[in-house]
Amino acid sequence: MDILFLGTSAGAPTRQRNVTGLALLPERGSEWYLIDCGEATQHQLLKTPLSVHGLQAIFITHVHGDHCYGLPGLLASAAMHGRKAPLHIIAPAGIQAWLHATHTMSESFLPYELIFTDVDDATTWQDHAVNVQAIKLSHRVPSHAYCFSELHTEAVLNTEQLQAEGVPAGPLWGLLKKGEDIIHEGKKLVSADYLHHPHPKRSIIVGGDNDDPCLLLAASQDAQVLVHEATYTEEVAEKVGARVQHCSAAALASFAATAGLPNLVLTHFSARYQADSEKSPYIGDIEAEARAHYQGNLFLAEDFARFHLDKAGVLNRLD
Repeated sequence: MDILFLGTSAGAPTRQRNVTGLALLPERGSEWYLIDCGEATQHQLLKTPLSVHGLQAIFITHVHGDHCYGLPGLLASAAMHGRKAPLHIIAPAGIQAWLHATHTMSESFLPYELIFTDVDDATTWQDHAVNVQAIKLSHRVPSHAYCFSELHTEAVLNTEQLQAEGVPAGPLWGLLKKGEDIIHEGKKLVSADYLHHPHPKRSIIVGGDNDDPCLLLAASQDAQVLVHEATYTEEVAEKVGARVQHCSAAALASFAATAGLPNLVLTHFSARYQADSEKSPYIGDIEAEARAHYQGNLFLAEDFARFHLDKAGVLNRLD
């Protein structure tokens, strides 16, 4: 499973970072999922290999504009590029009403069906590749995290057992590997008896805006990766004051350590953080604060950074 960041800034874009958007790609094929769609997400997509035709579903964490203002443009462009397949949108109910009003006012007519799921009514969604669980978070407006869990893992054939039972290597092994039962020397061999799954199903949590990461504790028990906002350091959060309702790097890292999460990716950084180490506040301050509380595999997201979660549950940056 791969994670491709399309936007990593909070609230407003910067010269280096667009507002929130993230693509999740299963192990094989051209299918992918979009989590949040800040303004200009469709422009970001033009700089990636992703196609609107492979987009299976869009998940919106909450109604704030830096997480959804790119939706009308993306949907319209998908239509102009000839999309015909239905598209699932899992989001707060207000997103459906907003898009309907926007399409009506602009006389935009999509040649494909939008299938809406109100995240407050249905906390799970599933297709042929992933099961997605929504978890309520704490923010100024209702906000959610989405936990993506793959439905299938690659099975490994027990060749030693087959050899011991005198089943010759070749087409029969191939059928068993595909999950098909076979007949060998008059005996039925059940595929499931010769297959095992050495690796657990991979699971990735992508959080929306949230000031209480402990709300993700239950979901984190089976997850290998948490992608979550770290909008400020503790110092800046104190200056912002009671209106924060975002998570600091220290609070997030402390939670990840307590939950035993092996991989943590920080994103949604306040636009005030500078890429230049000579300026303050510096984006490296967020990383330093997080590393003081978390000893696991830690990354700071950047626009267009791509990460791969391997079968052993280790996250690596690809570029």
